[in-house]
Amino acid sequence: MQAYKLQGKIAPSGQLIISEAIDLPAGDVEIILLQKSTSTQESEHLEISQLKSTQEKPEYKINALRELLKNATPVPPDFDPDRAK
Repeated sequence: MQAYKLQGKIAPSGQLIISEAIDLPAGDVEIILLQKSTSTQESEHLEISQLKSTQEKPEYKINALRELLKNATPVPPDFDPDRAK
C-alpha cells in the first residue's frame, strides 16, 4: 500500500474537498484524515489529558517497576519534553 499526503478541507456540507490534483488510477482508496488543530484546541486537549492522567491510577504489568512508578512524583503540568532534551 502506498501513502500520499494531500491538502484538503471539509466543506460546510461535510464533504471532503481535496485541493490538489491526484495522479492515481481509478479505483477504491482508503482515506485517513488528520485534522489540523489550532493552539486553543491543542491546549484544551492537553488540559483534559492532564486531568485524566492525574485522576487515573495506572496498572503496571512489570513487577520490578511497579513500586518505583507508584512512588514517583507526577510530571508537572508545565513540563516541556523538547526543552528537557
